[in-house]
Amino acid sequence: MAPKQQRTSVHLNRLLSKRRILTRSQANAAILAGRVAVNGRTIRDPARPVAELAEIELDGQVQAVRPSRTIVFHKPRGVMTTRQDPQGRTTIYDVLAGAGHGLVPVGRLDWATSGLLILTSDTQLADWLTDPRSAIPRVYTVTVRGKVTFERCERLERGIVDHGERMQASEVTLRKSSGRESQLVVTLTEGKNREIRRLFESIGHPVTRLKRVAFGSLSLGNLAPGEWRELSESELSEVVSGFSRTRRSL
Repeated sequence: MAPKQQRTSVHLNRLLSKRRILTRSQANAAILAGRVAVNGRTIRDPARPVAELAEIELDGQVQAVRPSRTIVFHKPRGVMTTRQDPQGRTTIYDVLAGAGHGLVPVGRLDWATSGLLILTSDTQLADWLTDPRSAIPRVYTVTVRGKVTFERCERLERGIVDHGERMQASEVTLRKSSGRESQLVVTLTEGKNREIRRLFESIGHPVTRLKRVAFGSLSLGNLAPGEWRELSESELSEVVSGFSRTRRSL
């Protein structure tokens, strides 16, 4: 099998946003007005693919390439992991305001799920972190209806098939179990759509509360819902170490 190719180009309007030169709408207007040049050539198509490392000029001034940025965000429950919502619901970018400019979420947490969400301006890093082959563990605290048994936890670790799709928890730890509800810690290494909810629905225990508390080496810590922080150099080094090894092998 041929090695996976790195992404080498991106739409011009997205590149301007990614480098935090302009917002996407500002970039569209500037490009159409002929104010943007790529490697010395004026481009008037916002969707023109250009090299990610291309030299960008705005109004004749070369724009420096800014270092990539990665943050950890505590996504509140009832917030959409999207840039805009057709139903007018609050999105992560509404909560982050200017801090979210130029950043993309690493995977998604659904509307009813809270917890740790990584956002980065490095789209290649985002792709690597969400690639199932990277097998990065995600840890969740889960509350479900009814009394979960150890046997049912083992069933989730063995895996189930739901609508033709196989899903499996890497580890399930039962913390508390009563006739009313059970509390568990679940670790996954893939990010399939609604995976934890579907796993527990398959054994007859609907999820009532779901929170991601760790992603790889990163933990939510004491971040309150809606708060975010930049990754420290040591944290970022640990996150990107595997990514860097992968890129060198390509």
